[in-house]
Amino acid sequence: MRQHPLFGLALATFGALMLTPDALFMRWSGMGGYQMVGWRGLLMGLVFLILWALTSKHRLRDLSILASGYAIGIVVCQYANATLFSLGIANAPVAVVLFAVATVPVFAAIFARLIIGEPTRLATWITIAVVMGGIALAVFGGGHGDVTLDRAALWGALAGLGVAMVLALNFVILRAQPQVPILLVIGLGAVLAGATGVIVTGPAAMMQGEVWAIAICGLVILPVSFFSLSLASRYTHASNVSLLLLLETVMGPLWVWLGTGEGPTPMMLLGGTIVVVSLAIYLWQTGRRRMALQS
Repeated sequence: MRQHPLFGLALATFGALMLTPDALFMRWSGMGGYQMVGWRGLLMGLVFLILWALTSKHRLRDLSILASGYAIGIVVCQYANATLFSLGIANAPVAVVLFAVATVPVFAAIFARLIIGEPTRLATWITIAVVMGGIALAVFGGGHGDVTLDRAALWGALAGLGVAMVLALNFVILRAQPQVPILLVIGLGAVLAGATGVIVTGPAAMMQGEVWAIAICGLVILPVSFFSLSLASRYTHASNVSLLLLLETVMGPLWVWLGTGEGPTPMMLLGGTIVVVSLAIYLWQTGRRRMALQS
């Protein structure tokens, strides 16, 4: 069945929007880093593995593909993503972590060129530059919400950059190797990260905090968003998926504002406007270009 030329972009947009309240629920949980890794990894991973077991028509083939280097690479990427993001959010300002995660488009463009020779249009690079400037304003623009680069913030930036690298590599591999079973490899990586979190935290301490909040992350937000984003990478360029993922960087703090009363600064609002408008223009132009190529 032939997909609509905008299917990949629409799916990536949906996945990115689903991911935006993730940091809010993590804050509401009041949990430590590895405790969140445990809950988020196990819940999300089990959802993915159960769905794979129920829907896959080629389980033996999927398991054989699991031994390939590409599949193992995605498992490792998901393990690192699940671990680094939770540790970053737990130990650093959310804004710093999300700003660093926003570098996904840069890594995606680099990996796409290095691994599969996928060209990156000039318009993509221009959009990356503009949205990075907008995010810089949103996070470091001053006002009553200043973020200082202390040790915690530095750790958050490093964790966020690590997340950006593995997410970008994940998107590029899935586009280059469409035969890799998404549910199986991402589910396995998440479960391994979750098991690590439980071991480090200790079973007795896992029930501390607001379990309902982290359960929403693991059962709803993460499975729906990551499956949508990963699947979208098969129907549109990895840089497009990465750019849409930047919506979390802007909307995440807005969700925190609505949920905790922590208001954004004027510069944050300005930076967010720059990002959203830039993405809208880019998507409109990309959509017109793809429609023209399909006609």
